[in-house]
Amino acid sequence: MTSQTYLVTTADAGAVELAAAEFGSGQPFLLLRGGAGPQSVLPFGEQFADEHNVRVIVPTHPGFGGTTRPDRLATIGALAGLYDQLITDLDLEDVTVIGNSVGGWITAEIALLRSPRVSSIVLIDAVGLDVPGHPVADFFAMPMDEVFARTFHDPEPFRIDPAALPTAAQAVAAGNRAALATYAGATMSDPGLAVRLGTLEIPALVLWGESDRIADADYG
Repeated sequence: MTSQTYLVTTADAGAVELAAAEFGSGQPFLLLRGGAGPQSVLPFGEQFADEHNVRVIVPTHPGFGGTTRPDRLATIGALAGLYDQLITDLDLEDVTVIGNSVGGWITAEIALLRSPRVSSIVLIDAVGLDVPGHPVADFFAMPMDEVFARTFHDPEPFRIDPAALPTAAQAVAAGNRAALATYAGATMSDPGLAVRLGTLEIPALVLWGESDRIADADYG
């Protein structure tokens, strides 16, 4: 793994420092994770790069992992624009964007920008849609124990007591939560997204976990 920091400038957000982990070389894949923080997809990114001989770029959404979020970078659409510009700045071609949870929502918004550099997308338990009768669970109103129970098929290996974390780790976790609330809002959905997605033509793979109770399989 290598660690990179890019300075990416967009009309929406201005100049943004963007930290990223990178694995492998070859066809580029942009891997966008959800609200669990940057560590949640790094093992998958490394494994995927090794098994398929590809380049996997795993950025940290600004505001997560102790990074800084500029005030102007405050929406999922703005994040999508940031990553679309990163793809252009790095002169990447034939990019597959893979997104989990909120990362899936960002992935959908990247696809809607219709960059010729993005050739396909993968949505894994993606939020963002407003599905009648199947709301995204209110993550911000839950105790962490319930979050783990709703997120993992077997939550026991992943449970932590936030109060037992070192002070610095508690601050990072609080920053992650605040950044997620800013980008995605309490409902983690956009009522207009489904209509806009209906205009999109791009190869897409949608994957869902049966045990997901943040956004259930019927939502998917």
